[in-house]
Amino acid sequence: MSRAEPTWLAGPVLDVAPRLLGAHVSTVLPDGVVTVRLTEVEAYDGENDPGSHAYRGRSARNAVMFGPAGYLYVYRHLGLHCCANIVTGVVGRASAVLLRAGEVVVGADLARERRRRRGVVRTDVDLARGPARLADALGIDLSLYGVDLLDEAGPVRFVPPAQPLEHVTGPRVGVSGAGGDAVAHLWRFWLPGEPTVSAYRAAAHRRRPARQTRPGPD
Repeated sequence: MSRAEPTWLAGPVLDVAPRLLGAHVSTVLPDGVVTVRLTEVEAYDGENDPGSHAYRGRSARNAVMFGPAGYLYVYRHLGLHCCANIVTGVVGRASAVLLRAGEVVVGADLARERRRRRGVVRTDVDLARGPARLADALGIDLSLYGVDLLDEAGPVRFVPPAQPLEHVTGPRVGVSGAGGDAVAHLWRFWLPGEPTVSAYRAAAHRRRPARQTRPGPD
């Protein structure tokens, strides 16, 4: 697959997302090479999806999501951790697939070192288990926003699986509001039996503080 022929990523996001399972994403950075085999992803369908960063239209933050397909959309979650997405679909219509979890198959020592800089690393299964951990293991940060994954000489490289793999679907993790509807948005896809797949949890509902009223006159 190349920039001249990105059609494998250019379909509807719900078709493309499960096809990413088993794909290899590699980073070639000054400190070394790490490759992750994707085991879990989530689809986000732009203006048709209340869980998407592009639900309310184009902005400076989400501009790359509007295509073309095959570029990297990186964002910072809660101001703390970066997460990585692959842009899909056609130019002018936003959609992207969140890289939620994977197995480190090349460069485990480097991935482990990167993860230790960010926090505790309990087991190798946890190296790229969850979108923030995956991005940390690969060394992906905001400096890689908009990188072309189909550039064979680029810092982030993508190799699809030889064929689509058997997969399971379910609700997205931690998405609040209408986009987190566990019936309407079964838009998480994962490889069954993979220990690197993250555990499901619904979004936490914030409780509104009780209204305080001033006491009335005696």
